[in-house]
Amino acid sequence: MEQPIFSTRAHVFQIDPNTKKNWVPTSKHAVTVSYFYDSTRNVYRIISLDGSKAIINSTITPNMTFTKTSQKFGQWADSRANTVYGLGFSSEHHLTKFAEKFQEFKEAARLAKEKSQEKMELTSTPSQESAGGDLQSPLTPESINGTDDERTHEVTQNSEPRAEPTQNALPFSHRKNIFKGALVLPNQTGHGKAIVRSAISKHWEAELATLKGNNAKLTAALLESTANVKQWKQQLAAYQEEAERLHKRKDEDTFIPFKDDEARGIQRTEEKIVHETTSLAYSFVTELECVSSQANAVHTHKAELNQTIQELEETLKKKEEEIEKLKQEIDNARELQEQRDSLTQKLQDVEIRNKDLEGQLSDLEQRLEKSQNEQEAFRNNLKTLLEILDGKIFELTELRDNLAKLLECS
Repeated sequence: MEQPIFSTRAHVFQIDPNTKKNWVPTSKHAVTVSYFYDSTRNVYRIISLDGSKAIINSTITPNMTFTKTSQKFGQWADSRANTVYGLGFSSEHHLTKFAEKFQEFKEAARLAKEKSQEKMELTSTPSQESAGGDLQSPLTPESINGTDDERTHEVTQNSEPRAEPTQNALPFSHRKNIFKGALVLPNQTGHGKAIVRSAISKHWEAELATLKGNNAKLTAALLESTANVKQWKQQLAAYQEEAERLHKRKDEDTFIPFKDDEARGIQRTEEKIVHETTSLAYSFVTELECVSSQANAVHTHKAELNQTIQELEETLKKKEEEIEKLKQEIDNARELQEQRDSLTQKLQDVEIRNKDLEGQLSDLEQRLEKSQNEQEAFRNNLKTLLEILDGKIFELTELRDNLAKLLECS
Protein backbone atom coordinates (compact mmCIF):
# COMPACT_ATOMS: atom_id res chain seq x y z
CA MET A 1 0.00 0.00 0.00
CA GLU A 2 1.24 3.55 -0.79
CA GLN A 3 2.51 5.76 1.99
CA PRO A 4 0.22 8.67 2.97
CA ILE A 5 1.13 12.08 1.56
CA PHE A 6 -0.38 13.95 4.49
CA SER A 7 -2.07 12.76 7.69
CA THR A 8 -3.98 14.39 10.51
CA ARG A 9 -6.42 13.41 13.25
CA ALA A 10 -10.08 14.39 13.35
CA HIS A 11 -13.55 13.23 14.36
CA VAL A 12 -15.36 11.83 11.30
CA PHE A 13 -19.05 12.45 10.51
CA GLN A 14 -21.39 11.59 7.61
CA ILE A 15 -24.65 13.26 6.64
CA ASP A 16 -27.78 11.35 7.58
CA PRO A 17 -28.90 9.63 4.32
CA ASN A 18 -32.56 9.93 5.31
CA THR A 19 -32.87 13.55 6.44
CA LYS A 20 -29.84 14.97 4.57
CA LYS A 21 -29.56 17.42 7.49
CA ASN A 22 -28.19 15.81 10.65
CA TRP A 23 -24.61 14.65 11.13
CA VAL A 24 -24.01 11.03 12.15
CA PRO A 25 -20.65 10.29 13.85
CA THR A 26 -18.80 7.35 12.26
CA SER A 27 -16.01 7.24 14.84
CA LYS A 28 -16.24 7.24 18.63
CA HIS A 29 -12.96 9.13 18.93
CA ALA A 30 -10.51 11.05 16.75
CA VAL A 31 -9.01 8.88 13.99
CA THR A 32 -6.25 9.36 11.43
CA VAL A 33 -7.37 10.91 8.12
CA SER A 34 -4.80 10.67 5.31
CA TYR A 35 -4.29 11.74 1.71
CA PHE A 36 -3.04 9.01 -0.65
CA TYR A 37 -1.91 9.07 -4.28
CA ASP A 38 -3.02 6.07 -6.35
CA SER A 39 -0.29 5.84 -8.99
CA THR A 40 -2.02 3.03 -10.89
CA ARG A 41 -5.13 5.15 -11.51
CA ASN A 42 -3.48 8.56 -11.25
CA VAL A 43 -5.96 9.86 -8.64
CA TYR A 44 -5.82 11.28 -5.12
CA ARG A 45 -7.87 9.76 -2.32
CA ILE A 46 -8.88 10.63 1.23
CA ILE A 47 -8.90 7.49 3.39
CA SER A 48 -9.58 6.96 7.09
CA LEU A 49 -9.69 3.64 8.92
CA ASP A 50 -11.32 2.87 12.26
CA GLY A 51 -9.63 -0.39 13.10
CA SER A 52 -10.09 -2.51 9.96
CA LYS A 53 -13.17 -0.57 8.78
CA ALA A 54 -12.85 2.18 6.14
CA ILE A 55 -15.03 5.07 7.34
CA ILE A 56 -13.78 7.48 4.63
CA ASN A 57 -12.91 6.39 1.08
CA SER A 58 -13.27 9.43 -1.16
CA THR A 59 -11.66 10.09 -4.54
CA ILE A 60 -10.83 13.78 -5.05
CA THR A 61 -12.29 15.19 -8.29
CA PRO A 62 -11.77 18.66 -9.82
CA ASN A 63 -15.35 19.74 -9.08
CA MET A 64 -15.22 18.89 -5.37
CA THR A 65 -15.18 21.73 -2.83
CA PHE A 66 -14.07 21.62 0.80
CA THR A 67 -16.14 24.08 2.85
CA LYS A 68 -15.27 25.43 6.29
CA THR A 69 -18.53 25.67 8.22
CA SER A 70 -16.94 26.74 11.52
CA GLN A 71 -13.53 27.36 13.07
CA LYS A 72 -12.91 23.65 13.66
CA PHE A 73 -15.31 21.90 11.26
CA GLY A 74 -15.28 21.36 7.49
CA GLN A 75 -17.14 19.23 4.96
CA TRP A 76 -17.15 18.08 1.35
CA ALA A 77 -19.61 16.17 -0.85
CA ASP A 78 -18.79 12.92 -2.65
CA SER A 79 -21.38 11.99 -5.28
CA ARG A 80 -19.77 8.60 -5.93
CA ALA A 81 -20.27 7.59 -2.32
CA ASN A 82 -23.62 9.42 -2.31
CA THR A 83 -22.80 11.17 0.96
CA VAL A 84 -21.30 14.27 2.56
CA TYR A 85 -18.28 13.84 4.84
CA GLY A 86 -17.61 16.12 7.82
CA LEU A 87 -14.42 16.46 9.87
CA GLY A 88 -14.11 18.01 13.33
CA PHE A 89 -10.55 19.09 14.18
CA SER A 90 -8.95 19.93 17.50
CA SER A 91 -7.82 23.38 16.30
CA GLU A 92 -8.34 25.85 13.48
CA HIS A 93 -4.73 25.33 12.36
CA HIS A 94 -5.34 21.65 11.56
CA LEU A 95 -8.53 22.55 9.66
CA THR A 96 -6.71 25.20 7.60
CA LYS A 97 -3.86 22.79 6.81
CA PHE A 98 -6.29 20.08 5.70
CA ALA A 99 -8.21 22.58 3.51
CA GLU A 100 -4.96 23.76 1.87
CA LYS A 101 -3.96 20.17 1.08
CA PHE A 102 -7.46 19.51 -0.28
CA GLN A 103 -7.17 22.48 -2.65
CA GLU A 104 -3.64 21.42 -3.66
CA PHE A 105 -4.61 17.85 -4.49
CA LYS A 106 -7.82 19.02 -6.16
CA GLU A 107 -5.73 21.17 -8.53
CA ALA A 108 -3.38 18.24 -9.11
CA ALA A 109 -6.38 16.04 -9.92
CA ARG A 110 -7.61 18.65 -12.40
CA LEU A 111 -4.23 18.78 -14.16
CA ALA A 112 -4.04 14.98 -14.22
CA LYS A 113 -7.53 14.81 -15.73
CA GLU A 114 -6.60 17.36 -18.43
CA LYS A 115 -3.45 15.41 -19.30
CA SER A 116 -5.46 12.20 -19.44
CA GLN A 117 -8.00 13.83 -21.77
CA GLU A 118 -5.20 15.09 -24.03
CA LYS A 119 -3.73 11.61 -24.23
CA MET A 120 -7.15 10.14 -25.03
CA GLU A 121 -7.62 12.69 -27.82
CA LEU A 122 -4.21 11.86 -29.33
CA THR A 123 -4.52 8.08 -29.09
CA SER A 124 -8.06 6.79 -28.58
CA THR A 125 -7.39 3.10 -28.00
CA PRO A 126 -9.56 0.58 -26.12
CA SER A 127 -6.86 0.14 -23.50
CA GLN A 128 -6.82 3.85 -22.76
CA GLU A 129 -10.62 3.92 -22.64
CA SER A 130 -10.44 1.10 -20.12
CA ALA A 131 -7.89 3.05 -18.11
CA GLY A 132 -10.17 6.07 -18.22
CA GLY A 133 -13.00 3.91 -16.90
CA ASP A 134 -10.83 2.80 -14.00
CA LEU A 135 -10.64 6.38 -12.89
CA GLN A 136 -14.34 6.28 -12.11
CA SER A 137 -14.17 3.46 -9.55
CA PRO A 138 -13.37 4.42 -5.96
CA LEU A 139 -10.93 2.50 -3.79
CA THR A 140 -12.82 0.02 -1.62
CA PRO A 141 -11.73 -1.20 1.80
CA GLU A 142 -10.85 -4.56 0.22
CA SER A 143 -8.56 -2.98 -2.36
CA ILE A 144 -6.89 -1.04 0.44
CA ASN A 145 -5.94 -4.36 2.00
CA GLY A 146 -4.77 -5.65 -1.37
CA THR A 147 -7.81 -7.70 -2.53
CA ASP A 148 -10.53 -6.85 -5.04
CA ASP A 149 -12.87 -9.79 -4.37
CA GLU A 150 -15.69 -7.59 -3.13
CA ARG A 151 -16.44 -4.05 -4.29
CA THR A 152 -18.45 -1.41 -2.49
CA HIS A 153 -21.77 -0.58 -4.08
CA GLU A 154 -21.61 2.80 -5.87
CA VAL A 155 -24.48 5.24 -6.33
CA THR A 156 -23.79 7.97 -8.91
CA GLN A 157 -26.00 11.06 -9.02
CA ASN A 158 -26.76 13.15 -12.10
CA SER A 159 -24.81 16.12 -10.79
CA GLU A 160 -21.99 16.66 -8.29
CA PRO A 161 -23.21 18.38 -5.08
CA ARG A 162 -21.45 21.71 -4.68
CA ALA A 163 -20.74 23.67 -1.55
CA GLU A 164 -23.10 26.64 -1.38
CA PRO A 165 -21.56 30.14 -1.80
CA THR A 166 -21.66 32.74 0.88
CA GLN A 167 -25.03 33.62 2.36
CA ASN A 168 -25.22 37.21 1.14
CA ALA A 169 -24.66 36.21 -2.50
CA LEU A 170 -27.77 34.01 -2.68
CA PRO A 171 -31.48 34.74 -3.12
CA PHE A 172 -33.81 34.06 -0.24
CA SER A 173 -34.94 30.69 -1.56
CA HIS A 174 -31.34 29.39 -1.39
CA ARG A 175 -30.40 31.20 1.77
CA LYS A 176 -33.25 29.40 3.50
CA ASN A 177 -31.63 26.05 2.71
CA ILE A 178 -28.28 27.26 3.94
CA PHE A 179 -29.83 28.28 7.27
CA LYS A 180 -31.22 24.78 7.61
CA GLY A 181 -27.88 23.24 6.75
CA ALA A 182 -26.13 25.49 9.24
CA LEU A 183 -28.24 24.10 12.06
CA VAL A 184 -26.53 20.77 11.90
CA LEU A 185 -23.67 20.50 14.35
CA PRO A 186 -21.42 17.63 15.37
CA ASN A 187 -21.49 16.22 18.88
CA GLN A 188 -20.19 18.76 21.37
CA THR A 189 -20.31 19.26 25.12
CA GLY A 190 -23.48 20.72 26.64
CA HIS A 191 -21.78 24.06 27.33
CA GLY A 192 -20.42 24.23 23.76
CA LYS A 193 -23.85 23.43 22.34
CA ALA A 194 -25.44 26.18 24.40
CA ILE A 195 -22.89 28.77 23.17
CA VAL A 196 -23.18 27.73 19.51
CA ARG A 197 -26.98 27.57 19.57
CA SER A 198 -27.16 30.95 21.31
CA ALA A 199 -25.00 32.50 18.57
CA ILE A 200 -27.11 30.86 15.85
CA SER A 201 -30.30 32.05 17.55
CA LYS A 202 -29.04 35.66 17.60
CA HIS A 203 -28.01 35.34 13.95
CA TRP A 204 -31.47 34.08 12.99
CA GLU A 205 -33.16 36.87 14.91
CA ALA A 206 -31.11 39.43 12.96
CA GLU A 207 -31.86 37.66 9.68
CA LEU A 208 -35.56 37.50 10.55
CA ALA A 209 -35.60 41.24 11.27
CA THR A 210 -33.89 41.87 7.91
CA LEU A 211 -36.44 39.72 6.09
CA LYS A 212 -39.32 41.52 7.80
CA GLY A 213 -37.81 44.88 6.81
CA ASN A 214 -37.45 43.75 3.19
CA ASN A 215 -41.01 42.45 3.28
CA ALA A 216 -42.26 45.85 4.51
CA LYS A 217 -40.31 47.65 1.77
CA LEU A 218 -41.69 45.33 -0.91
CA THR A 219 -45.22 45.83 0.43
CA ALA A 220 -44.78 49.61 0.27
CA ALA A 221 -43.39 49.35 -3.27
CA LEU A 222 -46.33 47.17 -4.27
CA LEU A 223 -48.83 49.69 -2.86
CA GLU A 224 -47.04 52.54 -4.64
CA SER A 225 -47.05 50.59 -7.91
CA THR A 226 -50.76 49.86 -7.50
CA ALA A 227 -51.46 53.57 -6.93
CA ASN A 228 -49.41 54.45 -10.02
CA VAL A 229 -51.35 51.88 -12.06
CA LYS A 230 -54.65 53.48 -10.99
CA GLN A 231 -53.32 56.94 -11.88
CA TRP A 232 -52.12 55.75 -15.27
CA LYS A 233 -55.49 54.12 -15.94
CA GLN A 234 -57.21 57.43 -15.21
CA GLN A 235 -54.82 59.31 -17.51
CA LEU A 236 -55.31 56.71 -20.24
CA ALA A 237 -59.11 57.05 -19.95
CA ALA A 238 -58.77 60.85 -20.18
CA TYR A 239 -56.62 60.58 -23.30
CA GLN A 240 -59.06 58.12 -24.85
CA GLU A 241 -61.94 60.55 -24.15
CA GLU A 242 -59.91 63.37 -25.71
CA ALA A 243 -59.24 61.23 -28.78
CA GLU A 244 -62.93 60.34 -29.14
CA ARG A 245 -63.88 64.02 -28.74
CA LEU A 246 -61.45 65.01 -31.47
CA HIS A 247 -62.79 62.27 -33.75
CA LYS A 248 -66.36 63.55 -33.20
CA ARG A 249 -65.26 67.11 -33.83
CA LYS A 250 -63.56 66.01 -37.01
CA ASP A 251 -66.74 64.26 -38.18
CA GLU A 252 -68.83 67.34 -37.32
CA ASP A 253 -66.42 69.70 -39.03
CA THR A 254 -66.44 67.67 -42.25
CA PHE A 255 -69.68 69.34 -43.37
CA ILE A 256 -68.53 72.92 -42.56
CA PRO A 257 -67.10 74.61 -45.63
CA PHE A 258 -63.48 75.76 -45.09
CA LYS A 259 -60.86 76.94 -47.43
CA ASP A 260 -58.46 74.26 -48.59
CA ASP A 261 -55.50 75.63 -46.59
CA GLU A 262 -57.54 75.99 -43.43
CA ALA A 263 -59.05 72.52 -43.85
CA ARG A 264 -55.63 70.95 -44.39
CA GLY A 265 -54.23 72.80 -41.34
CA ILE A 266 -57.08 71.66 -39.14
CA GLN A 267 -56.72 68.12 -40.46
CA ARG A 268 -52.96 68.07 -39.79
CA THR A 269 -53.53 69.42 -36.28
CA GLU A 270 -56.16 66.81 -35.57
CA GLU A 271 -53.96 64.03 -36.97
CA LYS A 272 -51.06 65.26 -34.83
CA ILE A 273 -53.22 65.28 -31.69
CA VAL A 274 -54.60 61.83 -32.49
CA HIS A 275 -51.07 60.50 -33.13
CA GLU A 276 -49.73 61.93 -29.86
CA THR A 277 -52.72 60.61 -27.96
CA THR A 278 -52.24 57.14 -29.48
CA SER A 279 -48.50 57.18 -28.69
CA LEU A 280 -49.16 58.22 -25.10
CA ALA A 281 -51.84 55.56 -24.76
CA TYR A 282 -49.46 52.90 -26.13
CA SER A 283 -46.66 53.99 -23.79
CA PHE A 284 -49.02 53.91 -20.81
CA VAL A 285 -50.27 50.46 -21.79
CA THR A 286 -46.67 49.26 -22.07
CA GLU A 287 -45.80 50.72 -18.67
CA LEU A 288 -48.97 49.22 -17.24
CA GLU A 289 -48.00 45.76 -18.49
CA CYS A 290 -44.48 46.23 -17.08
CA VAL A 291 -45.85 47.31 -13.71
CA SER A 292 -48.29 44.39 -13.77
CA SER A 293 -45.45 41.92 -14.36
CA GLN A 294 -43.43 43.60 -11.61
CA ALA A 295 -46.42 43.38 -9.30
CA ASN A 296 -46.69 39.65 -10.01
CA ALA A 297 -42.98 39.24 -9.30
CA VAL A 298 -43.36 41.24 -6.10
CA HIS A 299 -46.33 39.09 -5.07
CA THR A 300 -44.31 35.94 -5.75
CA HIS A 301 -41.31 37.30 -3.89
CA LYS A 302 -43.52 38.39 -1.02
CA ALA A 303 -45.09 34.94 -0.78
CA GLU A 304 -41.63 33.38 -0.83
CA LEU A 305 -40.47 35.79 1.87
CA ASN A 306 -43.52 35.04 4.01
CA GLN A 307 -42.87 31.32 3.68
CA THR A 308 -39.19 31.81 4.50
CA ILE A 309 -40.05 33.96 7.52
CA GLN A 310 -42.58 31.39 8.71
CA GLU A 311 -40.08 28.55 8.37
CA LEU A 312 -37.37 30.57 10.11
CA GLU A 313 -39.76 31.46 12.92
CA GLU A 314 -40.65 27.79 13.35
CA THR A 315 -36.97 26.83 13.30
CA LEU A 316 -36.18 29.61 15.75
CA LYS A 317 -38.99 28.41 18.02
CA LYS A 318 -37.63 24.88 17.94
CA LYS A 319 -34.15 26.13 18.73
CA GLU A 320 -35.48 28.21 21.61
CA GLU A 321 -37.19 25.09 22.95
CA GLU A 322 -33.90 23.22 22.62
CA ILE A 323 -32.12 26.06 24.43
CA GLU A 324 -34.70 25.85 27.23
CA LYS A 325 -34.13 22.11 27.46
CA LEU A 326 -30.38 22.71 27.59
CA LYS A 327 -30.90 25.28 30.35
CA GLN A 328 -32.94 22.73 32.30
CA GLU A 329 -30.21 20.16 31.75
CA ILE A 330 -27.64 22.68 32.98
CA ASP A 331 -29.76 23.37 36.08
CA ASN A 332 -30.08 19.63 36.69
CA ALA A 333 -26.34 19.27 36.23
CA ARG A 334 -25.76 22.04 38.77
CA GLU A 335 -28.08 20.32 41.26
CA LEU A 336 -26.23 17.05 40.70
CA GLN A 337 -22.95 18.87 41.19
CA GLU A 338 -24.20 20.36 44.46
CA GLN A 339 -25.35 16.91 45.61
CA ARG A 340 -21.98 15.52 44.60
CA ASP A 341 -20.17 18.24 46.57
CA SER A 342 -22.39 17.57 49.60
CA LEU A 343 -21.75 13.83 49.43
CA THR A 344 -18.03 14.49 49.01
CA GLN A 345 -18.04 16.66 52.15
CA LYS A 346 -19.94 13.99 54.07
CA LEU A 347 -17.48 11.36 52.86
CA GLN A 348 -14.57 13.50 54.05
CA ASP A 349 -16.24 13.91 57.47
CA VAL A 350 -16.78 10.14 57.68
CA GLU A 351 -13.14 9.53 56.75
CA ILE A 352 -11.98 11.94 59.48
CA ARG A 353 -14.23 10.23 62.05
CA ASN A 354 -12.98 6.86 60.86
CA LYS A 355 -9.39 7.98 61.45
CA ASP A 356 -10.33 9.13 64.97
CA LEU A 357 -11.97 5.77 65.69
CA GLU A 358 -8.92 3.97 64.32
CA GLY A 359 -6.75 5.99 66.72
CA GLN A 360 -9.01 5.14 69.65
CA LEU A 361 -9.00 1.47 68.65
CA SER A 362 -5.21 1.44 68.50
CA ASP A 363 -5.04 3.00 71.99
CA LEU A 364 -7.47 0.43 73.35
CA GLU A 365 -5.44 -2.39 71.80
CA GLN A 366 -2.29 -1.08 73.47
CA ARG A 367 -4.06 -0.82 76.83
CA LEU A 368 -5.47 -4.33 76.39
CA GLU A 369 -2.05 -5.70 75.59
CA LYS A 370 -0.60 -3.96 78.66
CA SER A 371 -3.39 -5.35 80.84
CA GLN A 372 -2.81 -8.84 79.47
CA ASN A 373 0.90 -8.55 80.25
CA GLU A 374 0.12 -7.41 83.81
CA GLN A 375 -2.31 -10.32 84.27
CA GLU A 376 0.32 -12.75 83.02
CA ALA A 377 2.86 -11.35 85.47
CA PHE A 378 0.30 -11.60 88.29
CA ARG A 379 -0.37 -15.24 87.38
CA ASN A 380 3.32 -16.01 87.44
CA ASN A 381 3.74 -14.36 90.86
CA LEU A 382 0.72 -16.20 92.20
CA LYS A 383 2.06 -19.47 90.88
CA THR A 384 5.36 -18.82 92.60
CA LEU A 385 3.59 -18.05 95.87
CA LEU A 386 1.59 -21.27 95.58
CA GLU A 387 4.77 -23.27 95.07
CA ILE A 388 6.34 -21.61 98.12
CA LEU A 389 3.17 -22.23 100.12
CA ASP A 390 3.16 -25.89 99.08
CA GLY A 391 6.76 -26.19 100.26
CA LYS A 392 5.95 -24.60 103.61
CA ILE A 393 2.89 -26.83 104.04
CA PHE A 394 5.06 -29.89 103.28
CA GLU A 395 7.61 -28.78 105.85
CA LEU A 396 4.88 -28.21 108.45
CA THR A 397 3.48 -31.65 107.73
CA GLU A 398 6.87 -33.27 108.30
CA LEU A 399 7.31 -31.20 111.46
CA ARG A 400 3.90 -32.41 112.73
CA ASP A 401 4.75 -36.01 111.96
CA ASN A 402 8.03 -35.71 113.80
CA LEU A 403 6.35 -34.12 116.82
CA ALA A 404 3.75 -36.90 116.83
CA LYS A 405 6.48 -39.54 116.82
CA LEU A 406 8.28 -37.81 119.67
CA LEU A 407 5.09 -37.78 121.70
CA GLU A 408 4.57 -41.51 121.14
CA CYS A 409 8.08 -42.32 122.13
CA SER A 410 7.91 -40.34 125.34
